[in-house]
Amino acid sequence: MICLTRCVWANFCLQLCFSFICICGTLSEVRYSVPEEMQRGSAIGNVARDLGIDVTELVRRNARVVAEGSRQFCELSTETGSLLVSERMDREELCVQSAPCVLQFQLLLENPLKVYSLLLDIQDINDNSPTFENGQIELELLESTDLGRHFPLESAHDPDIGANSVQHYQLSENEYFALEMYTQVDRNAYPELVLKKPLDRENQADHFLTLSGVDGGRPFRSGAASIHIHVLDANDNVPVFGQSVYKVSVQENSPRGTVLVKLNATDLDSGIYGEISYSFNHMPDKMRGVVEVDHVTGEVKVMVALDYEQASSHELDLQAKDGGGQSSHCKLIIDVIDVNDNSPVIVVKSTTSTVPEDASPGTMVALLHVYDLDTGTSGWVTCKISDDVPFKLVSEVKNYFMLVIDGVLDREKCPHYNITMTAVDAGTPPLFSSKTVAITITDVNDNPPIFRHSDYSIKFVENQPQGTLVIKVRAEDADEGQNARILYSLPEDAASHLSINAETGEIFTLRPFDYESSTHFHVQVMARDEGRPSFTSTCTVQIFIADQNDNAPVVLYPVQLDGYLAHDIVPRAAPADYLVTKVVVIDADAGYNAWLSYRIVKATQPNLFSIGLHCGEIRTLRPFAEGEEIKQTLIISVSDNGLESLSATATVNIIIEDGLPIIDELVAHDTDKLHGNSDLTLYLIMALAAMSSLFLVLIIAVVYMRLCRYRYMYRSTTNLPVFPPTYGPPGYSDVSCFNTLQKDDQYNSFLTTGSWKRDFRFGSDFVDLDMLNKRGTLLHVSGHSATRAKLLVPHKL
Repeated sequence: MICLTRCVWANFCLQLCFSFICICGTLSEVRYSVPEEMQRGSAIGNVARDLGIDVTELVRRNARVVAEGSRQFCELSTETGSLLVSERMDREELCVQSAPCVLQFQLLLENPLKVYSLLLDIQDINDNSPTFENGQIELELLESTDLGRHFPLESAHDPDIGANSVQHYQLSENEYFALEMYTQVDRNAYPELVLKKPLDRENQADHFLTLSGVDGGRPFRSGAASIHIHVLDANDNVPVFGQSVYKVSVQENSPRGTVLVKLNATDLDSGIYGEISYSFNHMPDKMRGVVEVDHVTGEVKVMVALDYEQASSHELDLQAKDGGGQSSHCKLIIDVIDVNDNSPVIVVKSTTSTVPEDASPGTMVALLHVYDLDTGTSGWVTCKISDDVPFKLVSEVKNYFMLVIDGVLDREKCPHYNITMTAVDAGTPPLFSSKTVAITITDVNDNPPIFRHSDYSIKFVENQPQGTLVIKVRAEDADEGQNARILYSLPEDAASHLSINAETGEIFTLRPFDYESSTHFHVQVMARDEGRPSFTSTCTVQIFIADQNDNAPVVLYPVQLDGYLAHDIVPRAAPADYLVTKVVVIDADAGYNAWLSYRIVKATQPNLFSIGLHCGEIRTLRPFAEGEEIKQTLIISVSDNGLESLSATATVNIIIEDGLPIIDELVAHDTDKLHGNSDLTLYLIMALAAMSSLFLVLIIAVVYMRLCRYRYMYRSTTNLPVFPPTYGPPGYSDVSCFNTLQKDDQYNSFLTTGSWKRDFRFGSDFVDLDMLNKRGTLLHVSGHSATRAKLLVPHKL
């Protein structure tokens, strides 16, 4: 029945408190009154509605409720805006006897930061019964005790407050004693036993009574204690204190054993009736164990340091009792003096452990609640951080500080910050405390890849097989993670001959390189990170192809064809060192690989001719003798100077003609008749062209040419062979199917109408004909007395 009634009363109080909301000052503070012992999940009030906040803003602005202490007690429903009970709230546990019992919370909203103060006034319900510390009260009274004498009794303790605390006491019916209430200055009341009828030990030596304490709750609760009174023989005098009230002041945090006051009471009786003992009477619960009194000396000492922040003043009742049971009482008032004994308290209400490096200045990183339990100037607190960090403290609400960004963050320079916040009070000496907040700067893609070198140069030997590593390029990105992951790529025009490993930057060949096709080329390598958005950078790779001796010398003159071999005619009267002819050979390689050396490996008659080691000129070693063979054949070996030398062989046929004048005697005469022989030259070219088609026709043409040459021997203006027309257009001879020398190796050759003179020379002229896509040697023979032959070796593009 009592339980049911209690539930009805609690429900009534709950409905009453929910209907009472006090909004103090501005809308930044809301106060709710709620009964204790509410069930978890119960609604306290609608914070959003009471503060005028749109419910949809609660989620967007990360609304949350934080408590002053370590326990939360309530939580916010972001869906409805209601403040809900999350933990059991026991007013007696939270506030003991203090009234009002107020819990303070803060409602935090971000972007922008706004702090609202929420106050919960915990209302007491009658959930505790009065109790006596000692269930048995023992009193010893002299039978001579005067009528109307008051004897203080132990008061009942009820953790509840107000009307729910002890309101009155009841004494069981008897004819000797009555019950009266005595109220202290602090309005605490305790019962006193009053003698209303003289005691007679001989008639009744013991009296048994029952003292009941009753609270004012509905329904009420009560507790009882038994009183046992022993009637003693007479003790005529009671102890008397020197002062009825003792008042002392003591600094908080005084050490253990500090003497507050020494009580002094006297008793005129002698013997056992004059012996006085001191004790506390009605010791408040919060002071139990804090102070104690010496039963013999009456010294009141501090046993536990007093705390001004908990209570600035204490009132205690003490009694002096003689050996006969007579007692008297006095009051001790202790004023606690505040000292600066509390360091500032820093509570991190909200913090962001990671911040992107592109966060804008003013972004809140942490929210701090800083306070000091001391009073006066000792409670004034300032908070600061070091100056060497891109953060600052901003305070827009009292005792609250926001740690915000105050500069540009750069993860690549400083990826972590340990920010120490120091709070200092204004006491003497000042006390301080500190709190460190660790902040990690997260990466954003703000750095492009950077190559170790903007230009790479590599010398690469030609003819390396497919898949050969050419070079490895490397780029670095100051970012981290995905933003620092680099992929390499080549342009499309390089994809035909090079490939690159996208992750390592290694460049490989897709096919062998040919120095004769291209001596060098460059390619741009792109490095792209995988950030969003991504950054790129490029570098240039210059690849110079190193020549390899992979081309054998090629004989251009004399032409080496099956079935046809040109003859060089030399007069028998030629002197020693006479220039007979020149072996023209080219090598498509370069450098030492194209530096040619000539030697005669076989001759019809040794020691008759010599050849220039590097120029290929064939000269006579001595004059011809009578009876020497008319036809001389020389086998010329031409080799390059590569590490693994390659060579070619040329066969030179020389005809020694009797009676053929030396060209020096005929130069002037032949110059006048040069134009008359143009028809003969045309016939020769047409005959040679016909011989290339049919072997038989070629033999006839050769015979015919020789007959013609004998016939017009003295009209001949030159003994330089003319190529058949099949090798090019009229007036030109193009020897195809051979690679040419590089541009640096081009030269001009000039031969006079007589090959036995030493006027073969080189020049630097370069004729840019429309033959850049052809390979070969262009030999042009003009119709003048001084014939100029140009050997053009175009560079293949």
